[in-house]
Amino acid sequence: MGDICFFDRLKRKTIVTGHYGSGKTEFSVSLALLLANPSVPEAENNFQPVSIIDLDIVNPYFRSREQRDLLNKYGISVYGSAFDKEVTAELPALGASLRAPLESSSDRVIIDAGGNDTGALILNQFTKYFIDDETTILVIINANRPDTSTIGGALEQISAIEKATGLTIDGIVNNTHLLCETTSADIIKGQAFCMKVSEISGKELLCNCYPERLVDSHELTGLPTSLMPLGLYMRPTWLDR
Repeated sequence: MGDICFFDRLKRKTIVTGHYGSGKTEFSVSLALLLANPSVPEAENNFQPVSIIDLDIVNPYFRSREQRDLLNKYGISVYGSAFDKEVTAELPALGASLRAPLESSSDRVIIDAGGNDTGALILNQFTKYFIDDETTILVIINANRPDTSTIGGALEQISAIEKATGLTIDGIVNNTHLLCETTSADIIKGQAFCMKVSEISGKELLCNCYPERLVDSHELTGLPTSLMPLGLYMRPTWLDR
């Protein structure tokens, strides 16, 4: 499954941010499933059960709560819109229940924030839960996306998210992809790109993501950063046509 030893760098609450198309929701769902998997040695922790909070009320196409049935099957609780799966589910209304895992000292929580600085603004409603030493904030970078295809663009994205939320991003995740056409070359290219962003920004590059169904992890063994397998759970069939 790849080297996922970066888990020990994540605190009880992990906020996942990033630009539209970065793959942050795919990362969030895959991370939740790995953390809840007792067969993954690196997932052993004192923060059970695992919960995922879907704060992405901006993008209607990729929502972690759409995988509620799958996540629930593995004991993962899903929180998000007060309207759940109703026709009004995209209205900006968040259920009060999502505060429960944030206030619990026993839950390991993944927060899937909205895309870019505009989407991340929703975090401001919950700032009091994130200004402690139990929170890790990640930014997902896809070097193949137009707005983050240059070092300057990626740095601007990081700065914009921090400015909008008042929070400090702790680490970078390389998720450079081309959807179903992703190859190991994309991930290797992203590793080099994100290392430069890391050096300039001072944010640590924590891992390189790879789609497990498309790329063999053995093709990435030379990379100096941990590997994170993605399950491609958020892949509607119409995107592959």
